Amino acid sequence: MAPPPHRHLLLLLLLPLVLLAGAPAGADDLVSELQSLRARSPSGVIHLTDSAVTRFLSAPSARRPYSVLVFFDAASLHSKPDLHLPQLRTEFALLSASFLAHNPNSGDLFFADIEFAESQHSFHQFGVNSLPHVRLIRPEHAILSGSEQMDQSHFARLADSMAEFIESRTGLEVGPIVRPPLLSHNHIILLGILFLISIPFMIKRIIDGETLLHDRRVWMAGALFVYFFSVSGGMYGIIRHTPMFLTDRADPNKLVFFYQGSGMQLGAEGFAVGFLYTLVGLMIAGVTHLLVKVESLQTQRFAMLAVMAIGWWAVRKVIYLDNWKTGYSIHTFFPSSWR
Repeated sequence: MAPPPHRHLLLLLLLPLVLLAGAPAGADDLVSELQSLRARSPSGVIHLTDSAVTRFLSAPSARRPYSVLVFFDAASLHSKPDLHLPQLRTEFALLSASFLAHNPNSGDLFFADIEFAESQHSFHQFGVNSLPHVRLIRPEHAILSGSEQMDQSHFARLADSMAEFIESRTGLEVGPIVRPPLLSHNHIILLGILFLISIPFMIKRIIDGETLLHDRRVWMAGALFVYFFSVSGGMYGIIRHTPMFLTDRADPNKLVFFYQGSGMQLGAEGFAVGFLYTLVGLMIAGVTHLLVKVESLQTQRFAMLAVMAIGWWAVRKVIYLDNWKTGYSIHTFFPSSWR
């Protein structure tokens, strides 16, 4: 007995739908999916699993006209302070949010993260064996292990140096990093109210001369702080968001406190130089203001020899560090009349 004609008609109508469902997603479909996933994230960072990596990153180049910057994370390692994973993950989110703020409808670049506990297979595909680790997958990368790894130096200034990496590799403009304000609107209002309440008490203490501004020791400590802050590169560290130290790429258990190269200075390095400068300044101040009041000539001579020896050692260390970082040497020249 032949099947009813309407059954043949129903099969013919369903056949195109079955073929479309089994066909691989096109480039526009993948971009639309990524944009939809990005819109669900507060910072625009898309969380990828093994299946999502296969779908969005392992697709052929013809169907993948976008780049993806991937941050590899491991929640079990967040407790290790030398890796700075929570801080780098926060900066990565700021980078993504800043790019999205300046390029709201962009389909050329996406930001994603992969968690080790959920996606160990993806870690193996990329060849990730240490953290922190960030990779840029561009359309021309045929295999995941052939994608470009972000160098450790691009973590130095956190989101700012990551943005420079993206702009140099993709030609896309990230724009200024948008950071949240230190104080919220409610905090500012509360501080303003407290300030207004304290004005009468402050005026009374100023009239009585009982404020910290009348204490010369406070001014002395402030002068030392300003001097140390200026010679140690403190403002450079605040503007550039430089870390105190880095993890050695060759040995993850080893820390790097001094960075060779004139383009960057670590926080610990600046503090070391600032300490040497401050030490020499304090010794000179002690000689000119305190040592001259000592009556013993022998004590003065001994103190002067000690100051000269320590000063020579401190200046020598600073000159050696400058030569090691920049390659420039400092030579001593004597007047021709001395020869």
